[in-house]
Amino acid sequence: MNRNIHPILLCGGAGTRLWPLSRRDYPKQFVRRTGAESLLQGAARRVSGPLFAPPIVVTGHDFRFLVIEQLAGVGVQPQRVLIEPEARNTAPAILAAAFALSQSDPDALMLVAPSDHVIPDTEAFRDAVAKAVPRALAGDLVTFGITPTRAETGYGYLQLAPDAEPRADAPQNLLRFVEKPDATRAAQMIASGDFLWNAGIFLFTARMLIAAFCAHGPAVLIPVEAAVRAACCDLIFMRLDPVAWATAPDISVDYAIMEKASNLAVMPFSAGWSDLGDWDAVWQESGPDARGNVASPHSTAIACADTLLYSTSAGVELVGIGLQDIIAVATPDAVLVAHRSQTQRVKEAVAALQHKGAVQATQFRTAHRPWDENPHGLWAKRIEVAPGTTFNLQPQHHAATHWIILSGVAQMTHRDQVHLLCKNESLYVAAGGLHRLDNPGNVPLILLAVQTEAEGGVTTNHPQSAVG
Repeated sequence: MNRNIHPILLCGGAGTRLWPLSRRDYPKQFVRRTGAESLLQGAARRVSGPLFAPPIVVTGHDFRFLVIEQLAGVGVQPQRVLIEPEARNTAPAILAAAFALSQSDPDALMLVAPSDHVIPDTEAFRDAVAKAVPRALAGDLVTFGITPTRAETGYGYLQLAPDAEPRADAPQNLLRFVEKPDATRAAQMIASGDFLWNAGIFLFTARMLIAAFCAHGPAVLIPVEAAVRAACCDLIFMRLDPVAWATAPDISVDYAIMEKASNLAVMPFSAGWSDLGDWDAVWQESGPDARGNVASPHSTAIACADTLLYSTSAGVELVGIGLQDIIAVATPDAVLVAHRSQTQRVKEAVAALQHKGAVQATQFRTAHRPWDENPHGLWAKRIEVAPGTTFNLQPQHHAATHWIILSGVAQMTHRDQVHLLCKNESLYVAAGGLHRLDNPGNVPLILLAVQTEAEGGVTTNHPQSAVG
């Protein structure tokens, strides 16, 4: 293999079907559900190594620093972070990455992967990617198809061509993409042996993807190309132009081009995969015991069967008695109870909570983002910054910010001045001021940020001059 593969990690989803664990303000790709790693961190490690270039991450404005922090936690430095002004589904996101890559290498190989999937066998996945490279270099759009284990109605399917082998160890010809079926149709497709699950993972060159959009999706291509051309770059961040981006259709890559293209191939993969798309998928992936139960460390199942009990907090002990086929999830501020057959409807619950104005629909009690910009409001937030983290913060045109160090050491760069602040010291940055925040220490930096609408310059307050 004579060229690196460029991973494109899609990191903009809201993950509302895993509410209350996953919410709009902190979706499932960032959650450390089991073990020490988040799904994003696991995805980044999976596409690291000799085969791969540093990843490109496509995410939203609110998650840009969280992406950097989590990737740094597993030793991954992205080559670029594309910031979507608003979510427009997978077709614009993937195409934007292709245009960004093609600026330096039009024939760059792109491995597109969601950041919120579970693939336990990393080496098997890398091996499958390597075996798919020749077809991608030959000009095909290669997708990865998962060997189905059940008649699942929550996934899309891939129908193999008549000459294809569903368990082959090399890419096969693909006939078509099939939308999520009902239960009867899913059972028929599984029985035929001609279908694989659609994993939403793709391998192709930037040139061939752009050509596919030229042929089948010009309504997507024109605004996305304009958004990339007019993008604003800041270090590794590329902010796509919001005006052009807003005119791009909200459409998946499957609908936009994959269902129309003829140069399709599929790489079968049977080494284990889950998109954790709903709580029933979490139950499946978590390895139920002999009675079909899954219980988190802070949960207890008594006389239950085929049930998931999941508490996120040591302060909330969740107990189920005599339950059958039930999903019960408890967080410090919300509880979900559902029949396993109804878990696809959790999005309806989130919509209902939003309609009634419940903050739990989208927010946690703890703000996980390291920086939340609110140029018109007044607020105070406790912020924790991981060691070695750097934030290039945006100008607050309508508000000033008071930064108060609670513990650790902060290095604040404002215009041409660098301020080193310790516990009980503070810095005031006027409205419109550009600044950068660094944690140069080896321990977390904890600070209080208070935003006001005051005017003025920059003032550094030391403990001896504080009023209190």
